[in-house]
Amino acid sequence: MDVRKKRRHGITVPTTANMQENKGILFVMFLLKISKYIILSALIIAIARPRTFSVSEDRDETKGIDIMLSVDVSLSMLARDLDPDRLTALQNIAKRFVDKRPNDRLGLVIYSGEAFTKVPVTSDHQVILDELSSLNPLELNPGTAIGEGLSVAVNHLKDSKAKSKIIILMTDGVNTIQNAMDPQLAAQLAREHDIKVYSIGIGTNGYALMPTQIDIFGDLVFTETEVQIDEPTLREIAQTTGGKYFRATSNQSLEEVYNEINRLEKTDTKSSKLYNYQEYFMYFLWIALGVLLLDALLRWVFYKFLS
Repeated sequence: MDVRKKRRHGITVPTTANMQENKGILFVMFLLKISKYIILSALIIAIARPRTFSVSEDRDETKGIDIMLSVDVSLSMLARDLDPDRLTALQNIAKRFVDKRPNDRLGLVIYSGEAFTKVPVTSDHQVILDELSSLNPLELNPGTAIGEGLSVAVNHLKDSKAKSKIIILMTDGVNTIQNAMDPQLAAQLAREHDIKVYSIGIGTNGYALMPTQIDIFGDLVFTETEVQIDEPTLREIAQTTGGKYFRATSNQSLEEVYNEINRLEKTDTKSSKLYNYQEYFMYFLWIALGVLLLDALLRWVFYKFLS
């Protein structure tokens, strides 16, 4: 029997003008119409595999070099025998040195009459650069405690697993705090922990304009003062630890000192980039599955009920 010729059963009415529309079934039909597009769109997006990623560095810390910068921030670092002064020259040159050591961990210790750790050893060089830019000679107690600056740096490096540990000790004066850590004792501690110290004496030979007092307006008063640097102590520290002593009398010589240290301490570690992906395709698969179940419920339950 031809199905197409089968008569359809129904009620013959002269007009449908006064009949009310079944709004419920119209809404169900609308949902059934758009559900297939939602399912198809969700499946296409899931196949496209949307994801985000972040980049991290994988560095073998046992093959790199850990470097602590121990910086004298006593008031005499504002002396004007370097351009524009010792501290500013040191800041600029030290920041360029940091940029040349991308694969090493660095830290920062500041000292004058006392010592303070600004940044523990870290691979985040931007933190080091920021702290170098904000060095303040009035931040710590006055004086110069070379042994304190060295011992605090040693304390941070002693447990390091790096293949090489070095401290760059910078000062422009002599040890003036008698009851502080003895510089020679701090050097012995560095040697016991296989830490090499490069010591740098900063300042010209002869006389330099140095801040000697503060006037009634709170401004520094500069006078010609003889430059005194405890070079014998700095040499002994370097020799005890297997490092080297340098004297920087100008911006250029200070730059050359840092370049020499950079050449002496080569690192063979290489960092590799790791891409960490966050996948999102499963969310769209769940959307497609949810809409598919809703479509089946509307088609086989609500539609039949409303019709």
